[in-house]
Amino acid sequence: MRTRLTELLDIEHPVMLAGMGGVSYAPLVAAVSAAGGFGCLGASTMSAEMLVSEMAAVRAVTDRPFGVDLLAVMGDELVRRVQVLIDGGASLFVAGLGVPTDAVDLCHKHGVLVASMCGKVLHAERAVASGCDLVVAQGTEAGGHTGQVATMPLVPQVVDAVGDRVPVVAAGGIFDGRGLAAALALGADGVWVGTRFIATPEARSVAGYKEALLAAGEDGTLITRAYSGKPMRVLRNDYTNHFVEHPDEIEAFPTQLRNALGANAWHLGGDEGTEGIDQTKEGFPAGQGVGGIDELVPSGELVARFVAEADAAMAKMAAISG
Repeated sequence: MRTRLTELLDIEHPVMLAGMGGVSYAPLVAAVSAAGGFGCLGASTMSAEMLVSEMAAVRAVTDRPFGVDLLAVMGDELVRRVQVLIDGGASLFVAGLGVPTDAVDLCHKHGVLVASMCGKVLHAERAVASGCDLVVAQGTEAGGHTGQVATMPLVPQVVDAVGDRVPVVAAGGIFDGRGLAAALALGADGVWVGTRFIATPEARSVAGYKEALLAAGEDGTLITRAYSGKPMRVLRNDYTNHFVEHPDEIEAFPTQLRNALGANAWHLGGDEGTEGIDQTKEGFPAGQGVGGIDELVPSGELVARFVAEADAAMAKMAAISG
């Protein structure tokens, strides 16, 4: 399956692993890239030393391209981290929450591509104007910090706005190959997938996270400011229910983030060995596609499934039009 995205990233399949903080570490990233997709390290919770180690661990498994996702709100530290990812052999820098032009210039100087996460058409236009090589149009169905516009209307509008200049990648609520086929039909060049890859053996997670995903139904998520003070889509639990009933208790970022940490309700970056996880209040980011996830599947197999299911969906559409 060849698209502008596969050509740009030098990959076989237009399936990108979301750079999820606390989840997308070397085992998952390497497995996705080795399978012909594009793995992306979620480095927002990593120290510079850990990022170096994780990139080396990816390279020890595969020589295929991979990227690094960092938050643009890191200030001067961001440029230093971008230099780290360049030195570590990443081929793509994914910028979240803004597009710092100095980091873009540094990447391009060293032949590294830049992508931007966009929840609005205006964000995509600004990203391209700043020199980004591709944009990810992420709808509100996505897990974690998210916007207000749904994937179905957002993607074609972003395609119309910037798709003549850069590849557009669809994100938000995509959990199988039918979503890939739909994204391509909307004019996107590939998909950015998060929640589905959490439910894999290779994904890093705190205890109970994967089990909670498998148990959730299609209405098992909500957008809340309870964990950080900013809108975040997570699995429903007693903690989120409390703040639905008492919204006046939610404070602004970063105070609410400190509150969640103090309540032992947020352990982003933890793993199976992290102590103190209470599933009734732990923050588990998850997209609205969670209801369609009912088993753990190796991530390399997932990449193959996405492509096979997309092929089948497009063949069905071709038969209808014929």
